[in-house]
Amino acid sequence: TVFNSLNRDMTLTEFKFIWYMEYSHRMWGRVVGLAYILPAAYFWRKGWLSRPMKGCVLALCGLVCFQGLLGWYMVKSGLEEKPDSYDIPRVSQYRLAAHLGSALVLYSASLWTGLSLLLPRHKLPETHQLLRLRQFAHGTTALIFITALSGAFVAGLDAGLVYNSFPKMGERWIPDDLLAFSPVLRNIFENPTTVQFDHRILGIASVTAVTALYLFSRTIPLPRRTRMAVTSLLAVACMQ
Repeated sequence: TVFNSLNRDMTLTEFKFIWYMEYSHRMWGRVVGLAYILPAAYFWRKGWLSRPMKGCVLALCGLVCFQGLLGWYMVKSGLEEKPDSYDIPRVSQYRLAAHLGSALVLYSASLWTGLSLLLPRHKLPETHQLLRLRQFAHGTTALIFITALSGAFVAGLDAGLVYNSFPKMGERWIPDDLLAFSPVLRNIFENPTTVQFDHRILGIASVTAVTALYLFSRTIPLPRRTRMAVTSLLAVACMQ
């Protein structure tokens, strides 16, 4: 379908490049799955896992399998025939966002588990400022996660091709077709203009939140490791 409607002039070499990219992605995903499951089975059999760690390992291995299932489900949506649609064949932006979101959760959970085992936990006094910093950090994490998911909608709808100027979108700060779809809620997930607009706003909000988190952390006495983590977060946010 994609070939007939979009890529009639594609050469065999160009097709092979795309095919091997997809094949490598699938094979790498399976290698990642084995890197989780085989050591987990070995450590479990040796009795090296505590009861809480067994639950954690089962959850991580389950997430790996779920991530692979979501990937198959996402690709399947791009291969379905849509005779009544004149749009370019593409995977569902909803399934793409779910696939990316699942990968982010898996990565974050793996990193959290690994660092919890490798680094001793700091015993800090539960001051009001520290509690506020922790809440601020959790809120910033949620905002970054939503921003990343909105990026999946941009990719799924090719929304990045609609406007390529910044900070304005074309000649306007707020585009005319921002709420072109009905009902209004559809625009957030299916209108390429709105999806790109939301992603821009969320991205700016994320960088602002990270900067504010960094500045707030400077007013609190924190361990060196924590201070390095907040500084690294700001550096990565600016680079992104």
